Amino acid sequence: MKSVLIIGIGTVGEHLANKMQELGNDVMIVDKSEERIQELSATFKNCFVGDCENEGVLRSLGVNNFDYCFVTVGQNSYASLEITSSLKELGAKHVVSKAQKVRQAEFLRKVGADEVFFPEREIAEKLAVRYTADNIFDYIELTSEYSIFEIPILKEWKGKNIIELNIRNKYNINIIAIKHGEKLTPLSNGDYRFQEGDHILIIGKSTDAFRLSAKAEN
Repeated sequence: MKSVLIIGIGTVGEHLANKMQELGNDVMIVDKSEERIQELSATFKNCFVGDCENEGVLRSLGVNNFDYCFVTVGQNSYASLEITSSLKELGAKHVVSKAQKVRQAEFLRKVGADEVFFPEREIAEKLAVRYTADNIFDYIELTSEYSIFEIPILKEWKGKNIIELNIRNKYNINIIAIKHGEKLTPLSNGDYRFQEGDHILIIGKSTDAFRLSAKAEN
């Protein structure tokens, strides 16, 4: 379990807080809107109303006691920079800040952000990949070159196993798990025989994944 501070409870902040709590973490949420905090007080036991651009407010939270501090304030880029900088000055262990533009991300890193994320851009890129390639059901970028993809198996794979099909050498991808309905099974060896309705989670280059997915069943 991690201790998590989330500053700025807009759409991204709320979703992040909900998921963090669902995963068993100890979550504190902070927003300068009293109305917003009241709305969520039944869901989160640790709520605080305060303007975190005020260093005194951050100091009162004991930010150095949290494993992670997330800055998810809305449209105010200056506030995000100010809060990120103050968190690091007060000894925050790990600060993750939301950015909307590349230039903003550069400044956030300069003032101390350990990580910067672009929720809108990341969603847009994921959608672009999913709807550009046939049969891409999910996609997680690992590096600029390699990603994880979920695709259905090829029709001719049914009843055969990975070793027989020589998948790694033939398609230049690595299968890491099998997904059937909602059940996900990590792949430990090449003996698994594919069945109708199987999806595979693969690691590979986009070009190789797209080429394979184009041959898969809808």
